[in-house]
Parts: sequence; C-alpha cells; structure tokens
Amino acid sequence: MRVIMFGYQTWGHRTLQALLDSEHEVVMVVTHPKSDHAYEQMWDDSVADLARAHDVPVLLRQRPDDELADQVKQADADVIVATNWRTWLPPAIFNIPRHGTLNVHDSLLPKYAGFSPLIWALINGEPEVGVTAHLMDDTLDGGDIVLQRAVPVGPTDTTANLFHRTLALFGPITLDGLALIESGRTDWTKQDPSQGSFFHKRSIQDSLIDWTWPAEDLERLVRALADPYPNAFTHHRGERIRVIEAGVSRGYYGGTPGRVFIKEGDGIVIVAGSEARHGRSHGLVIKRVRTDDGTEYPATEYFHTMGGYLTNQP
Repeated sequence: MRVIMFGYQTWGHRTLQALLDSEHEVVMVVTHPKSDHAYEQMWDDSVADLARAHDVPVLLRQRPDDELADQVKQADADVIVATNWRTWLPPAIFNIPRHGTLNVHDSLLPKYAGFSPLIWALINGEPEVGVTAHLMDDTLDGGDIVLQRAVPVGPTDTTANLFHRTLALFGPITLDGLALIESGRTDWTKQDPSQGSFFHKRSIQDSLIDWTWPAEDLERLVRALADPYPNAFTHHRGERIRVIEAGVSRGYYGGTPGRVFIKEGDGIVIVAGSEARHGRSHGLVIKRVRTDDGTEYPATEYFHTMGGYLTNQP
C-alpha cells in the first residue's frame, strides 16, 4: 500500500524503519521539529533524517494546517500510519486516505490514552503495559482497535525497561495491522469509554514527591522516573535532591509525612502516607540520592543526622 507516515522521536523512527523494510511504499513523512521539552529530548531518533536517507519527502509541522491537508490529498495514499504524533489530527486529514489512519499508541487502550502512558501505568501499579494499533477517529486515541499486544510489568521494572520492551512491538504491530486492513477486515473492536482514562503531558511538577502518598506508590514513582527521565525529587534543608533508588520499609512508622526518621537496612526511612499518624504505614526507604550538581550519594551518607523534613519547596 501507499503509506503516509506521521511520526516523531524513536517510536516514529522504528515504525518508519519497519515500513521502509516492508513491501509498502512510503510516499511522504510528516514529523515535528525538534523540541526543548525534557520528555521530547530523550528517545529522539530523527524520523526526518531516516526519511531523507531513503529519499522520502519530509514535511515539518508543529500542528496540521490546510496546506498539509492539500499535500496529503496530492500524495494519493492508501493509508496514514501515525506513531507518537503529538497534536490532534483533524478528520479533514485522517479521513483522506482510502483506508483512513492507523494510529499506534503505547498503552492498552482504552486505558492510558494521551501522554506518557508507560510512566502513569507504572506509577499506578498496572500488571502489564502494551501497544495498541487502532483506527483514528475524532476522539483522541479513541478509535476502533485493530490489534493489541501486551508485556508484563515486573516488580523492579523502570519506565526505561518498559520503553524498550514496548518499542520492539511497534514495527510488527504496524505491519500486522496494515495486513489486516489490506485484507478487507472490518470487524474491529470498539473501545469502551467507561473503561478509559486520559492522561496529560508530564511537567516538572509531576516529578515532585508528595509524601502523603503511600510508600508503595512512591517506590513505583521513583522507578517510573528513573534515568533517563526527570527523576522524582524533593527538598532537604533548602536543597533539591533527586531520589534515584528507593524501597518500601519492612517496618511500620508513625508520625508526619516527610519526616527523616531512621536507618533501615541500606537506606533511610522517610515517613509516608496520609494515614501515617496512626503508626501503621510503611515508610519509603531512600537508598540513593543525587544533588543538583550531579553528585550521587548513598542515602546513609547524605543524611548525616536524623530529624527534619523533606518538603515540596526549598
């Protein structure tokens, strides 16, 4: 089939590579300009560079416009494939090709539509994550499901681990989805909006530790924001510290959330949880921290004395 690719960053790059290696003809690529947003500077393999290396015409757009719609029409494609396209595509574009638009999204839709689904899913303790290939409609990430594939989430996984596992699914699910579409299949799975969830773009505020969260949730937050992501952070005596490694305490600790309390094993327990005052909550055991100058410390060396609080402001 004649394919137009809308894609960005490494997700788009791997999908485009799979299309270029297939029997399909990529007639045009549309991608975003490079961004200074922290979450768009990682996993940033260039879709534009890959397309140009294969003599595929490239259009750079922050958002779709009337000129882009005209160029899509002129390309006379059978289908659009969209992967990590970061803004809404209007029906005036996604309905142009004969088979519409196949969007590939890194969650098990209808859950975790929107942005940063792997991070949110890990924070929330989901047992599995995955990739969905669906036909685009006028609801963001809401169209009929063509294919879904899942991978399990382990007890020590980070978002980086899950990124690499799900990334490996993007090329195969795209090609398999196109094969089903080309075969004439139309018996796709409708999404159930009552089971759905939609998440916003992440910002620095989303990495700030809230010590009223249960320790189990905070431990997952630390793993979800492990390198290369903007790490979970807090403040200690006026200095921002990033929490690089943490666990859930063996014991129960009572008091006020955020209190630097006691050494346990190879870390320092911080009182956590909105019910900590009852003394039946686990604490977060911080094991390693990193300061703003990039220096990393074992928590037992960084916290010289017990007492005081970790806070949301310097």
